[in-house]
Amino acid sequence: MLVPVLRVLTATYPKLNVTVVTKGFLSPLFEDLKNVAVLPVDVKGAHKGVLGLFQLAKDAKKLNITGVADTHNVLRSKIVKSLLWLQAIKVASIDKARSEKKLLTRANGGKLQALKKTHERYVDVFAKLGYPIDLTSHQFPKRKVMSAKTQEITGLSSKKFIGVAPFAAHKAKMYPIYLMKKVLQQLSNSGEYAIFLFGGGATEIAQLDKLSEGLKGVTNIAGKLSFTQELQLISNLDIMLAMDSGNGHLAALYEIPVLTLWGVTHPFLGFAPFNQPIENQLLADRTKYPLVPSSVYGNSYPDGYEKAIETISPSAIVEKVLSILK
Repeated sequence: MLVPVLRVLTATYPKLNVTVVTKGFLSPLFEDLKNVAVLPVDVKGAHKGVLGLFQLAKDAKKLNITGVADTHNVLRSKIVKSLLWLQAIKVASIDKARSEKKLLTRANGGKLQALKKTHERYVDVFAKLGYPIDLTSHQFPKRKVMSAKTQEITGLSSKKFIGVAPFAAHKAKMYPIYLMKKVLQQLSNSGEYAIFLFGGGATEIAQLDKLSEGLKGVTNIAGKLSFTQELQLISNLDIMLAMDSGNGHLAALYEIPVLTLWGVTHPFLGFAPFNQPIENQLLADRTKYPLVPSSVYGNSYPDGYEKAIETISPSAIVEKVLSILK
């Protein structure tokens, strides 16, 4: 979610150099941004524990930084930020509006009010450092050129490309596999689309293999491409069907329409994919599950609420996918 904000930041201030402190495998997300580098964090090695955070602060200081934008505001980033602040470096932190979000997750069937989007909260951090920006000036990048390996998997099809990412960090945010199978069957039966399944890890790969069984035009790409190659494919999709999870955000970076399914979380909490209309957010039925949203990240919910997302029918999903594609 930070990428489009950095794209505007560096376009607005072309002489500004930005270093993103993040896990190394995420580096491909930032390679197309001018004057943006990555300082890889090794939380299991050199940067492990409190002593490791001291080392991380030292590594950052060596880059002659003049400001710290803490867009995460968790214990680890707070420690590093404080260490650099003690060395007279200007710092600013994101306001996560925890109290406002708590009220929203306790609405108990009442009216929900949309909170500020996370992208806008990132903008506020850079404004505090003296770099105000206007997100409406954002310009999307061109679609990526697919490598030979990526093209080998996708084929030279002239069909429209549909990405499907059925997994999420928590069960209550994930559309059940047996229902997703019904969605894929309907889309596959038309013969008009090339459908690619996204996921990661041995368990998810096995589930996706089973999900694609017997379905023409449905390909499980999990474990077959590098992250860079996955981004190439994602940037060439015609639509991404995702949960409230990472793949939807990745597709949004390239102006790909994203259809998001929401279970116990809600887009009003500020985590909808960048520049996606509210019409592209399919929500659980709050008349049947009035405590939605039950949490900000979907990690806590009342008994039975893991089924809230099932109130979004497969036919409603297919209908929306087709309407977006048209």
